[in-house]
Amino acid sequence: MKMTKVEYINYIKLDLSGDVLDLEISDETVGKYVDAALIEIRRYYDQSVLVTVPFARCIDLEGFNHSAIVKIYRTRGFTGDSIQSTRSEVDPMYAQQWLAFSSGGMTYSLQNYLLNYMSYSTLQQIRNNTSTDLAFKEDKAGNKLYINGSYEYPENITIEYIPVLTDVEQVTSDYWIDILKRLSLALVKRALGRIRTRFTQSNALWVQDGETLLQESNEEIKELRETLRLNSTMFYPID
Repeated sequence: MKMTKVEYINYIKLDLSGDVLDLEISDETVGKYVDAALIEIRRYYDQSVLVTVPFARCIDLEGFNHSAIVKIYRTRGFTGDSIQSTRSEVDPMYAQQWLAFSSGGMTYSLQNYLLNYMSYSTLQQIRNNTSTDLAFKEDKAGNKLYINGSYEYPENITIEYIPVLTDVEQVTSDYWIDILKRLSLALVKRALGRIRTRFTQSNALWVQDGETLLQESNEEIKELRETLRLNSTMFYPID
């Protein structure tokens, strides 16, 4: 699910005008406030995206528009899918499962299975202690991603990352769409409140709702920012 900028603008205009009154600001200006809200939620946005690329120990991230790298995954298991090796490292848990519970020699098969699996697990622990598989380091300044491989190198690798939001259509989750709608509406409401309180008439027969809009918008913006702060899963070091 996603919404276009036009849909965000129409949502805001309907809420503030009832589709009857004319707003003091244009659709273009409303769209600018939608963009401003999008920029504000960037630092809190945590919906990750997966992309699969050819494996390399050093991947060039030039032009890769991301906020943070979350994790690295192999696209296939250890079954002979490496580039240079045809050796297959099959997990004994799969390879001997049928033997462990076969009708003939069940006790011996189970014991043999357990010994093989313990040996396999020990080998895995030793390898990860000496060289952690898929450990990575991102060089922000040089736009490089360095990946360690303690086993055979795969043909492809999947990168989980947080994108930098540049378009409202990148936001696809219901939670973040709701946040973006509410923050955009509050920002436009605050702008209207400032416009409608710019001048006042002491002898007017009617008054604008500018003060009400300002009060509502300030409360809504404060509440949304506090919600984003409390729900944030990002860590930002203090200089």
